[in-house]
Amino acid sequence: MIAIFSDTHSASGHELEGEALAAAREADIVIHAGDFNTAAALEAFQDECEVLVGVRGNTDSAAVRDRLPTVRVVEEGGVRFAVTHRRDGGETGLAMFGRSRDADVVISGHSHRPTVVETEDVLLLNPGSHAQPRGNRPGFAVLERPAGAEAGTDDGRLEGAIREPDGTLVKSFELSRR
Repeated sequence: MIAIFSDTHSASGHELEGEALAAAREADIVIHAGDFNTAAALEAFQDECEVLVGVRGNTDSAAVRDRLPTVRVVEEGGVRFAVTHRRDGGETGLAMFGRSRDADVVISGHSHRPTVVETEDVLLLNPGSHAQPRGNRPGFAVLERPAGAEAGTDDGRLEGAIREPDGTLVKSFELSRR
């Protein structure tokens, strides 16, 4: 499983609870699209995750900015992710960012609004904020092999969901890998 978070905005910890905390603990990899805010929040995430891949956001402290890049590309489960906190140009800018990195999925944050947008050649995913939704639904995302798929059999699909921290489904989607 891949768990995806953004916009924690915490002075002291990861602010994870319920299904969001369970996903962070159980995931093979956790991707965070920035705005931890403090080193304490970043370290709390690292303590909960087997593998944490993050980028810095616009409100991150100097201690976080010193430890994280603004952009990352990571491959997991046959999927290439381009991760950034925000990009100028809206959906078009994010899609161009993803294409320039040969990504299957662009993960971003900043708006605190959980969204999934399918473009012609890249999926745009913003998990929202699990901790400070700012008028939006709180959210985080997970990507998993379809239920019933046996280990070693891979048809190139992943099932995705954006959920609220209590597990309530916000949106489900499917990702077909190259």
